[in-house]
Amino acid sequence: MAGEPLVQVDETAPLRPDSRAPYPATKAKAEQAVRAASREGFETIVLRPRFVWGKGDTTLLPEMVATVKAGRFAWVGGGTNVTETTHVDNVVEGLILAARKGRPGEAYFVTDGDPVVFREFVTAMLRTQDVEPPDRSLPAWTAAPMARLCESAWKLLPLPGAPPMTSFRSWLLTQECTIDISKARAELGYAPVIDRERGLAEMRASA
Repeated sequence: MAGEPLVQVDETAPLRPDSRAPYPATKAKAEQAVRAASREGFETIVLRPRFVWGKGDTTLLPEMVATVKAGRFAWVGGGTNVTETTHVDNVVEGLILAARKGRPGEAYFVTDGDPVVFREFVTAMLRTQDVEPPDRSLPAWTAAPMARLCESAWKLLPLPGAPPMTSFRSWLLTQECTIDISKARAELGYAPVIDRERGLAEMRASA
């Protein structure tokens, strides 16, 4: 991600080590290094899941729950953007298949198989924890300037914690990210082994 929506992208889409957001920039640089290292006797393969989720999450979901409970949660642009997700079991399936069948030096996208509306999915995840997100929403056009302001303030001033809005977060909250996993299906025989309904049911049961 580098500031523009990603619509049905596949592995031919260029990496963006020049992204202004450190997370995708460093991931791109790491992938370049991993793929370049592939050689006879030392094979490397890259797997690209998107929005990893599932039972036992200790990062993304707890952060969202805490934000809602603190009264700081709001949808940006209504949360109507379409995105992809990848349950952790599907990530593992992709890893196993890539290790067995993947071509050295190649990259493969894996997802849950079909896109979902961001707001609908996040709401469903929060409800597995008995948390109801508010209807409060901010206009989508406010995300980018808010991110730049927060990033500058946290860079220049000794402010505690992390900025509440960043460029990367603003893209996640407002922009489409849909992915074509045809390559993984064709070359690895990949298919999701768990769907969202079952994954959400497991989260509710473990809450």
